[in-house]
Amino acid sequence: MTMNDLIADTLTRIRNALRNRDSTVDVIRSKQTEALVDVLKREGYLTDWQALDTKPQALIRVYLKYGPDGEDVINQLQRVSTPGRRVYRGLRDLGTVKNGLGIYVVSTPNGVLSDRECRQQRVGGEVLCSVW
Repeated sequence: MTMNDLIADTLTRIRNALRNRDSTVDVIRSKQTEALVDVLKREGYLTDWQALDTKPQALIRVYLKYGPDGEDVINQLQRVSTPGRRVYRGLRDLGTVKNGLGIYVVSTPNGVLSDRECRQQRVGGEVLCSVW
């Protein structure tokens, strides 16, 4: 089975696991998905992630995070750039998500970064998704 959009598949699996109140979810492993879940962990949206060497498909186990009273840490995951419509933003055009309550995940020449990290490194790129 070929997968055209691993990022959208990863976001959908995380959304479904959050809706089911699961503590972990397995997603297909690629360099891009590893970078995406690493950004979400650095920004505090995930507890942790672990690469699994399973056969026939390598996976990433993502440990989801919930608030102290069981409320969702992630309210919405939305794909911005798609294979059919790429969305690129420069540093000045990046903007904020929900007035700074959320983040954009951006693929840059320096790697996959959050919008906050893009501002620190003064770089723009392809906006992969928004999280809040």
